[in-house]
Amino acid sequence: MTSFDSRHRHNRAAPLAGQVALITGAGSATGIGFAAAVELGECGARVIIASTTDRIDQRVAELLGAGIEATGIIADLTDSSAVREVLGDVLAGLERLDIVVNNAGMIAVGGTMLDASVETIGDEEWDDTISRNLTTCFNVTRAVIPMMRDAQYGRIINVASTSGPVQAFAGDAAYHAAKAAISGLTRAVALEVASANITVNAVAPGWIATGSQTTGEVAAGNATPMRRSGTPAEIAAAIRFLAEPAAAYITGQLLVIDGGNALPEDRTWQR
Repeated sequence: MTSFDSRHRHNRAAPLAGQVALITGAGSATGIGFAAAVELGECGARVIIASTTDRIDQRVAELLGAGIEATGIIADLTDSSAVREVLGDVLAGLERLDIVVNNAGMIAVGGTMLDASVETIGDEEWDDTISRNLTTCFNVTRAVIPMMRDAQYGRIINVASTSGPVQAFAGDAAYHAAKAAISGLTRAVALEVASANITVNAVAPGWIATGSQTTGEVAAGNATPMRRSGTPAEIAAAIRFLAEPAAAYITGQLLVIDGGNALPEDRTWQR
């Protein structure tokens, strides 16, 4: 027989009330990061959103307009010293940091796929892709864990992809390597911090209808078993679930959210 720990009780209407959440890569109004900020904010969390551009100011204004307590920071999360400095300044005025969503990362600068065979990928392209999609996650995670350890509580949710951990497409080995590495990083960190009541999980979105989705990606989404791309809000709902106090016994997991795209073995299957 199991007993219910009273520390896990929460307000079902606002399960994250009083908590503080940091979401990276939240500069786009149509992206997963901003959708996660809205979702967590509507559940009662105070949100801190980060981006590399001043678009973050617009997102903060939108969140405030929706009645969500929000703060924005501009930072190059690929730079470990900048992460320590910026997060140190922001977190110094806070008594807690409960949730971190590591969403920063993209296919390539400007949203253009690399489309290069592995033998033609240049050193600069490789380093840039790994830095934006993996190092950012590592830098932020390393910076926030001490505060979570002190509090003996935390939720870290990493945004990976089905590209790398689950499937692959030709032409961008660096992106696949980075996203697959996030899955490994998630498991390793989860082991290290589990005894401090910190959970570390990852979500793996498939084809998602963000503002940067290409026509080819739209077609790929339409070819999934659900015959459509997912939405940022659907990814945000999964992030919120993993961020809730009630998800206390889930850690080191990769949650695939792809409309069943990884299921068919026979790609000629139709119904």
